[in-house]
Amino acid sequence: MANTNNFIITGKNKNALFSLKAYRGEGMLLLAMNWKQGNPPNDFVGFSIEYKEPNGDRFFAIQNRIAFEGTKFKDGKKSISSLLAPIQLFRWIHFPMNPEKKGEFLYKVKPVFMSNSMELSYGEKQEIAIELNRETYEGKVNVTFTRGFISSQAFVDRYNADNGIQKLLPTLSKEGLDFTPVHPKANEALAWMGFEARNVILKLLDDAINDTSAQVKVIAYDLNLPEMVEKLAKLENRLSIIIDDSKDHKEHGSAENKAYDILSKSTNNIKRQHMGQLQHNKTIIVEGNSIKAAVYGSTNFSWRGFYVQANNAVIVYGEEAIKPFKIAFENYFTNEKNNVKAFGKTTSATWNTIDIPGIDIQTTFSPHSKINAVLDHIANDVSKTESSLFYSLAFLSQTQGGIRDIITTITNNSESFVYGMADKKIGGFELRKPDGTILPVYPSELSKNLPEPFISEPKGGRGNRMHHKFIVIDFDKPTARVYLGSYNFSLTADTKNGENLLLIKDQKIATSYMIEALRIFDHYHFRLAVKESKKTKTKLILKRPPTSSVEKTWWEPFYTNLKKIKDRELFS
Repeated sequence: MANTNNFIITGKNKNALFSLKAYRGEGMLLLAMNWKQGNPPNDFVGFSIEYKEPNGDRFFAIQNRIAFEGTKFKDGKKSISSLLAPIQLFRWIHFPMNPEKKGEFLYKVKPVFMSNSMELSYGEKQEIAIELNRETYEGKVNVTFTRGFISSQAFVDRYNADNGIQKLLPTLSKEGLDFTPVHPKANEALAWMGFEARNVILKLLDDAINDTSAQVKVIAYDLNLPEMVEKLAKLENRLSIIIDDSKDHKEHGSAENKAYDILSKSTNNIKRQHMGQLQHNKTIIVEGNSIKAAVYGSTNFSWRGFYVQANNAVIVYGEEAIKPFKIAFENYFTNEKNNVKAFGKTTSATWNTIDIPGIDIQTTFSPHSKINAVLDHIANDVSKTESSLFYSLAFLSQTQGGIRDIITTITNNSESFVYGMADKKIGGFELRKPDGTILPVYPSELSKNLPEPFISEPKGGRGNRMHHKFIVIDFDKPTARVYLGSYNFSLTADTKNGENLLLIKDQKIATSYMIEALRIFDHYHFRLAVKESKKTKTKLILKRPPTSSVEKTWWEPFYTNLKKIKDRELFS
């Protein structure tokens, strides 16, 4: 296991009534609180959270979108300081405004109490300092995510004035290469939407362009981003590329056909491919004097992939680390007539070590043969979950068998804690709560006609919003591991498509993916609560202390419900 002592920080104030633990994510963090002794008092109404940026001179309060009944939001604002509207949860994920800043972010958390006269007071604080700068393991591995928050109040507040989404994104994928954003804050908005994944991928291509010794190999499923195609064209014959030609991608007028025509003018090393069904990889390999790196994951090189969907991209660095990707590319590129059986016999279709000192990473590429297929082996590994299972799986509802059955079994196990999201149908997905409850989510329905103080959010177009494909097993143990890639954990992904799949046994990286799973889950779970409040015509407000024996505190379920107890205790 790699050294991971810099990604979990614990509050040290012995006089505080609660404990605090912070987990570093990718440009974000998870704060976990727990009462130290027994149950909290009845007048405890939540936590206030403040933070200070590296080298900053002031604290900023985390904002809450809900408040106590009767609280007035000032100056047209739609949120209020957690000092006045405390967080009534035992964990909170925070996205600071400037997560790329070097140095330590200082977080200050206090318990908040309310008197009979509704006056607020504050207990002893816990403080932690944690670095959030972006690279996961400097010079070795970097885990990155897109923001995936088109349907959010944050997007509305920043960029959606005057139908901003229509000025930022094309309506149809085939229009992608001909679309130019006209939003007045387009550069800022796209950087915000694409977050670190977009930034790292585009920078890698810029570095390859500037290093004239660099050879670049790309496998693209969706390819409709002008900025991507323009950068690839600049590489000329230093570029070798495979572009998918399945289904819509081969139809007249598709962006992929257009990209092929553009790139064919600058490189002779170009090929169309779909293997048994799809060439579903999203891979970039750069090998030059100044940089040697490979990108893999779920992020398509498209408008939706960068700017709408929740996606991940992982970059590995080093001459030895990129070897399995180079070999797989050659095995794809030399494959004639989409010969699935031939690829299944290559070494790329077996597990291979990605040679990075101190980090245990293995990779395999599809399509596999029946002999080296991995889906059942993954299901068997998932069945060994001891503590917790987090997943975010596009297309799981369309997949029969092992993985889906095992997830259901583990969810029903009272000893395990399971949080997950899977698609329900195109444009929708399911949230699976730790108690096994399945909640259907349709972002297009949640985003409109929200009750006050919320503002209707843009839909972000048709198609999948949640596009991750990862499973995190036992993040809190030394045996923590995560499966991820372009691989959809289906028989088709295993034995027909061109795919990348990685198994990373590293607690720091597993924790990054766990936080991402929680981030997306909580985002849409909250919207379900907002939708329900509108449906039942009830106010979504913070709970005050009980005034009679029949009233309950806000925290009571976290001390009586077995799954909520697990939620409170697992992270703290």
